[in-house]
Amino acid sequence: MKTKLTTLDLSLNVPGMPGGGVWTITPTLISSGDTHYLVDTGMPGMMEDLTAQLASADVSLEMLSGVIITHQDIDHIGNLPQILEINPGIEVFAHSDDTPYIVGELPLLKPLPQILESFGANFSRNGIRIDHSIAEGEPLHAAGAFIVIHTPGHTPGHISLYHPDSKTLIAGDAMVVRGGQLQGPNAAQTPDLPEAYRSLKKLTAFDIRKIICYHGGIVETDVNQSITTLASRGEKD
Repeated sequence: MKTKLTTLDLSLNVPGMPGGGVWTITPTLISSGDTHYLVDTGMPGMMEDLTAQLASADVSLEMLSGVIITHQDIDHIGNLPQILEINPGIEVFAHSDDTPYIVGELPLLKPLPQILESFGANFSRNGIRIDHSIAEGEPLHAAGAFIVIHTPGHTPGHISLYHPDSKTLIAGDAMVVRGGQLQGPNAAQTPDLPEAYRSLKKLTAFDIRKIICYHGGIVETDVNQSITTLASRGEKD
């Protein structure tokens, strides 16, 4: 059965964020028939928008089979507690290197105080669980066949997901899109920037025709060449 990837555009006015104004992020819905997986969950406070975006794809939170977390940052795990309350039977996937941070055993590496100040009352990691650890090169049969690529740097357990059939990469925060152009990871939010660029080098082994970045959305033009150029630039820095 054919796998469909649907980007969900979530927008929120985040006080205190650099640049201010509306902030848009892009989770991905993976669907195959009646099976649906959500990649990342958005910021705390985005549940109404998330629910509406899923509904536009004829999917409800109760219909989700699983949630895949690309990494620990709050804009990726922010709505996971509420999703688990609504659909407690859901399966949650993440890399083991980020699991302790996601479930609250360790403090988030990047707590972003200006965000927690605004949304702290609505966000707690109590009740968050990870059911499955996913690792480098592992085939992930979530509404279709994906390959897990460990792309650390932005966080230790950051992962990207490659879908060979459509040659699509769900990149999380391994890269961003600005002005329609694919760019490297956000340096200000990437604790180990050299490692993040080494992760981009790893991506050059895959034939990627379409990329979905959590910040900036979709790029479908010269993706392989752009990734190669970015990875080479990182080697020179």
